[in-house]
Amino acid sequence: MKNENLIIYIMMLGTFGVLSTEMGVVGILPQIAQYFHVDITQAGLFVSLFALTIAICGIFMPLVFSRFDRKKSFILVLAVFTVFSTIGAFVTDFNIALICRVIPAIFHPIYCGLALTVAAEIVSPEKAQDAVSKVIMGVSAGMIIGVPITTFVATNLGYQYSMLWFSLVTFIALIATIIFFPTLPGKEQSYGNQVKVATTGVFIISILGVIFLNGGMYTAYSYISEFLNTMTGIFGTELSIVLFIYGVASIVGNWAGAKLLNSKTNLTVLTFPIIFSILMIGMFTLSGIKIPIIVLMVFWGLLAGIGNDISQYWMVSAAPDAPEFANGIFLSMGNVGVTLGTTIAGAVVAGMGVQYVMLAAIAVMIIDLILLFTRTNRYKIEA
Repeated sequence: MKNENLIIYIMMLGTFGVLSTEMGVVGILPQIAQYFHVDITQAGLFVSLFALTIAICGIFMPLVFSRFDRKKSFILVLAVFTVFSTIGAFVTDFNIALICRVIPAIFHPIYCGLALTVAAEIVSPEKAQDAVSKVIMGVSAGMIIGVPITTFVATNLGYQYSMLWFSLVTFIALIATIIFFPTLPGKEQSYGNQVKVATTGVFIISILGVIFLNGGMYTAYSYISEFLNTMTGIFGTELSIVLFIYGVASIVGNWAGAKLLNSKTNLTVLTFPIIFSILMIGMFTLSGIKIPIIVLMVFWGLLAGIGNDISQYWMVSAAPDAPEFANGIFLSMGNVGVTLGTTIAGAVVAGMGVQYVMLAAIAVMIIDLILLFTRTNRYKIEA
């Protein structure tokens, strides 16, 4: 297809805007609490309700929209994000502001799920994983780089401008989609045929593999700021820089993951939990020494990017004839894994101390390794 790179870059910008809207508020919860005169746990609903809505809607929304023209679907989602972020900037009632968060979250899986599908469809099969990894780079950039940008805007200009920053990014992506994105017809296929793959053994074990892969990563990562504060003495601006470097490394990891999955698929998948566990042992044993921990954080970022690629590949390769459904499940199960990991980590922090989350992550990764190994041996599937 002509201009396939331009199409992919527009989808990267769109996913960056969508994920910035989702994750950017993580860094401005104190400003949200102050602006709406609520406590910090209520402000946290801006994050948790968004994630819960994605986990539910990701199961069916990409599939429902798979038969519609891709361009029209993308325009709809970006318009919804732009409009409700703008409204959210000016409302003063907290409950209305929450509604302005939840409505875009309903449409979030449509954009991300279809963007991953389109990226693979518009290039030759040997370039598909590379194209998908570029869209996932947009996801990573939104999750990681979107947070410090939003925090900077809110700190210097206020909460309202941070919402308008979300609007601006999705609006630019919307205009680019209207002008440059070609008409791409959807696929006329029955929902039943796509959903049927959910009953296959390979799909079920792949779902469990993705949940525990993300669960292991987020058992370790969900309290990383607390870990670096209390164990390593990394605070404030220094902490922001370390987490930003982690984010940049994860984007590099997205690129590296695509290359590794193309050349050494099973080896990449099966060694990931092992290498991640070795990294966790390093984090646990060297937690009091700053420089080695910063170096390990760079490697952790690389692994996080590779892990995101593996999760997406693992779902789509289990259902190559139902990519929209598989990508939606990838988004949903990723959020389930995040919830699992965060819950385990919270219990470990409360009961044993923050440094032990690294050992808990190893336990989760051992379960994941068993699941990944079972699939590679029982089901000989290559995407």
